[in-house]
Amino acid sequence: MSTIAGASADDPASTANESIRAFMSARPGRPLWPEEQAEYERLLTAWADAVQEPASEPA
Repeated sequence: MSTIAGASADDPASTANESIRAFMSARPGRPLWPEEQAEYERLLTAWADAVQEPASEPA
């Protein structure tokens, strides 16, 4: 899995972002079907939650 520069592979926001990118890349050039739209919204919510959480301190 690739990550955003400066983000660790354990970063929930980066993980969620990669999931969204993979999901949308599998459906290029067409609108999402209703069940796909629901999954996209679930992924987007997971990403939004992750970016709002404060970064954890290294142990």
